[in-house]
Amino acid sequence: MSNKKVVNNFFWRFAERVGAQLVTFLVSVILARLLEPEVYGNIALITVFITILNVFIDSGMANALIQKKNADNIDFSTVFYFNMTVCCILYIAVYLAAPVIAAFYENHSLIPVIRVLSLTLIISGLKNVQQAYVSRTMQFKKFFFATLGGTVGAAAVGIFLAYRGAGIWALVAQQLFNTTVDTIVLWFTVKWRPQRLFQFTRLRTLFTYGSKLLVSALLDTVYNNIRQLIIGKMYSSEELAYFNRGKQFPNLVITNIVTSIDSVLLPTMSMEQDDSLRVKGMTRRAIKTGTCVMAPIMIGLACCAQPLVRLILTEKWIEAVPFMRIMCICALFYPIHTANLNAIKAMGKSNLYLRMEISKKIVGTILLLTTMWFGVYALAYSLLVESVLAQIINSWPNKKLLDYGYSDQVRDIVPSLLISIGMGVCIYPVTLLKLSDFPVLIIQILLGATIYIGGCKLFKVEAFGYLWIYVKTLLKNKQIRKEKDEEK
Repeated sequence: MSNKKVVNNFFWRFAERVGAQLVTFLVSVILARLLEPEVYGNIALITVFITILNVFIDSGMANALIQKKNADNIDFSTVFYFNMTVCCILYIAVYLAAPVIAAFYENHSLIPVIRVLSLTLIISGLKNVQQAYVSRTMQFKKFFFATLGGTVGAAAVGIFLAYRGAGIWALVAQQLFNTTVDTIVLWFTVKWRPQRLFQFTRLRTLFTYGSKLLVSALLDTVYNNIRQLIIGKMYSSEELAYFNRGKQFPNLVITNIVTSIDSVLLPTMSMEQDDSLRVKGMTRRAIKTGTCVMAPIMIGLACCAQPLVRLILTEKWIEAVPFMRIMCICALFYPIHTANLNAIKAMGKSNLYLRMEISKKIVGTILLLTTMWFGVYALAYSLLVESVLAQIINSWPNKKLLDYGYSDQVRDIVPSLLISIGMGVCIYPVTLLKLSDFPVLIIQILLGATIYIGGCKLFKVEAFGYLWIYVKTLLKNKQIRKEKDEEK
């Protein structure tokens, strides 16, 4: 596959993520001003369970379709019918278990909310194979229209109901509407349709590969959400709301940048899975470029956290600031995680992938059980320690598979990381000035951008040079197209 097509698909995937997440972010800011932290804490308690169950729909089989070299319509149709059966079973299970879940949190008012919100399981199942088809055929432009349509409509629904005093139901309606419209638009824009084809032999072959990824994703999702369960049970829904809100700003960047890279990397690497040198080159470029973008944004965001939260979310959310700073540092290293894992998946090493996930979860569980008794902040800091250890585990197999170990990867990110840290040291003291929040943010952003860009150009950071050339080429091509249109 040509670099031009890879970059083009990344652009559309990135545009889809940026558009959807910016709209979602703006809506969440408005809703955060209208709703109390307790409401967000309650919805978080429910979405933990739905997120875990969504793994059975979104992981494993879809990745198997993308990774399989000669996947055809029989494979796609077989997975579609299998997924829909699983979705219906999961919904029935959640519907029946709703009173038990509500009793666990000692809040019986959650029962109808659980039963309605869990309808997203069935709706998501309808689009899962469509999404895999889009990824397989590298048609990420389709995602742009599907996601943006659902997000904008859901925004209007959520804000309207919040103004009307619907409380938690505003958030439920927003999620349901988003998933529904996303699915409908995707079905209209993607030509693939399931046929009356189903083969157990195909399902067994796909399941052999996908089941390892499914178990891996399930372990990862349960572990990533177990903190929310613990906070909601041992502490309070308000503290859970602050914890989750602290993740919001870093996650906005992760979803837009890292997820976009992640979506394009797996199918691209899968096409080159027999050429380890090519996969190594892609992995290295992804780590260097991803860190060049993520490091300054995350360190800058951590330094700007306090005035940013006060300005956007108001003073009532100020307790989310420490969590936000911790999550920013964790997110900084995501390019290392995703690039290494995609390389392993693309080369068909699902058994190895599963063993790695088990190892990481054992380490993480030890950290979790050690810190859960010492408060919500201790739980958050344990994430930071886990992030560092997970990097080492994720990169370990690629020392042998690609001759690209963790020490080599660290050397590749050091230039961007050091310049970003220097930038952070320079912009943090701006918060000590006796100015209102808005001028402080403007000064920090302008100063930070100047220092980072200047530092990268001064020290000739390779990844920055690559991005700089790409941006200039993009602008130049845009100007050429504009001039041609004017001539016509």
